[in-house]
Formats: sequence, structure tokens, C-alpha cells
Amino acid sequence: MTDKKVDEETGVETTGHTWDGIEELNNPLPRWWLWTLYATIIWAIGYTIAYPAWPMLKGATTGFLGYSTRAEVSEDIANHNAKNSALVAELNAAKLSEIDPNGDLHRYAVARGGSVFRAQCSQCHGSGAAGAKGYPNLLDDDWLWGGSMDAISASVKHGIRNETDDDARYSEMPAYDELLEDDQIKAVVEYVVSLSSAEFDQTLADSGSVVFAEQCSACHGETGLGDREQGAPNLKDAIWLYGGDRETLEDTVRNARFGVMPAWGQRLSDEDVRAVSVYVHGLGGGE
Repeated sequence: MTDKKVDEETGVETTGHTWDGIEELNNPLPRWWLWTLYATIIWAIGYTIAYPAWPMLKGATTGFLGYSTRAEVSEDIANHNAKNSALVAELNAAKLSEIDPNGDLHRYAVARGGSVFRAQCSQCHGSGAAGAKGYPNLLDDDWLWGGSMDAISASVKHGIRNETDDDARYSEMPAYDELLEDDQIKAVVEYVVSLSSAEFDQTLADSGSVVFAEQCSACHGETGLGDREQGAPNLKDAIWLYGGDRETLEDTVRNARFGVMPAWGQRLSDEDVRAVSVYVHGLGGGE
């Protein structure tokens, strides 16, 4: 066994490690540090015995105390639901249009509905509900299927053009690319532009009005005001879901649109559907 070298300056034994001529001293660790280390080791062993810690094939050790964060969260949720049970029952039984806007039930519905909206609806309609291209703005009063609380609730519960709910709102615009000639499509687009704009080709729009009457008025109405029973948009208000420029309108006429909304009644509780309907109605565009 080789004798360890002792540093002449400090009188401390070296470890034998040298870097660029600098020797490492074998100073002992401070006692307070060692005792702290030993205490944390003992605490860690005790923790793994008392609480869930070690991963197993199908879970983890439950711990001597049987503590579970999931159980704690479940208990908190149960307590929350118990405190609001009376309001939930009242919300489910109430006629939405008759809820007092100044009452506790309305405040509860708006608060709950806002949480549902931010978690489930904002991805498409935006955090502020202003929508985006292809996703309706919920702040204005332009409603494809109606803006009353009951109409909004039906849209939320059953969705739009989905294949999972037999009561889903459903309408389908034909793709006119193979049904009309190119000049007919351009003419009817010009006519649609004329319904909400002062800048249009009068001759072309006049020709398009004939095409509109024959092909489009059955859904959009003779004057282009739309039909909420069919989800047919109002073409005179200059509010466009996909865009109102000529190029976009031509694309819509040629290829049609087929936006789909999930049936949230299959994913959310009745009270959540009703609450988010109250919330959306109160954003400013509800009728």
C-alpha cells in the first residue's frame, strides 16, 4: 500500500489526484454537512415507506399511509359538486330563457359555462369567442341556426353536420363546379357581391340574379336573407364565415363548404351544455 503524500503548506494528506501540478487535498467533509446528508437519506427511506413511491408493473407501491393525490382531487371535486348540487339541479330544471340575469343561478351558469368554453370551445372559436375563418364569431348577432338560448343549446348539444348524433344540425350546399358553367358561377358570385357591396358589375350581377333565383334562393331566400331552419347564411349582412371577396366566394360556390361541430351532449353533462349556452348567449350576440 502506497503512503499518501502530505501537503507541506496545510499538513493535510492529499488524495493523489493532480491537475496541472495542483494537488487535491483530502479534507474531510464538515460534520454538519454529513449529518444533514444522513438525515435526508433517513427521511427519504421513511417517505418511500409512508407514501406511494416505487413504480411497479401495473402501478406503484401504495405506501403505509395509503395516501393518494388522485383520491384527494376526487374528494375535492365531490365536495365542490355537493356545495353546488342545488344550483346544478336548478339549472337543469330551469327554462333557459327565463333565468333571471341578476340572480345567483345566472351568475353560476356564466361562471361554469365560461370554464367549459375555455376548455372545450376556445380552440375553434378563439379565447375571446371572435371566431376565425370557418369558425363562427359568437360575439355578433349573425347566427346560422338561431341565437336564442334554446337554439344555442341545441347546437351545442347535438353539433353541426357530425355523424355521431342523429339530431345534429344538418345542411349541405351543393358543389356547383359541375352543375353550372364557368360564366354562370362568375355571374352568381357577382350577384352575391352586389347584395352587400356598392362596387359591382351591374350587367354581370343582373345575369347572376337569374342563376341565384334558380339555384340558390331555395335555401338563401329570394332576397338572400338566408334561412336559419336550414343553416343557410344571410348573404346581405357582409358577415362572411369563409370570406366575402370574389375569389373566396367563387371557391365556395364551386366546391361548397361543410363545417363540422362535435355533438357536445355526448361529451359534456347536461348542466355543462346548458351553462355554456348561457355563457355564449351572454357574450353579446345572443338574441
